[in-house]
Amino acid sequence: MSAYNEIATQLKTRLADLLERAEVIEDDLRHPLDADSSEQAVDLADDEALEGVDEVLRAEIQQIRYALARIENDTYGSCATCGEDIGLDRLKARPIATRCIKHAD
Repeated sequence: MSAYNEIATQLKTRLADLLERAEVIEDDLRHPLDADSSEQAVDLADDEALEGVDEVLRAEIQQIRYALARIENDTYGSCATCGEDIGLDRLKARPIATRCIKHAD
């Protein structure tokens, strides 16, 4: 794991930030609708946009947790397709990468 300590620290920092953002969004989504029907329409549109953002955040949170688990169990840095090493430069640029450049989507 020592080779990936810096990446793990960055991932943990990013995870904390995303969890905080997701909590703020979820708190905002729990607010009651305004009594005015025109305001309700605006609130519903805003909520729909927030739900989309929350979904993206949750997906990234899941990817980060998966990367941290791979670091913990010493499978981080191996391509999920071919088993070859994922280059350190790629991992630094995209720490949630599960595939080498050759097999990247």
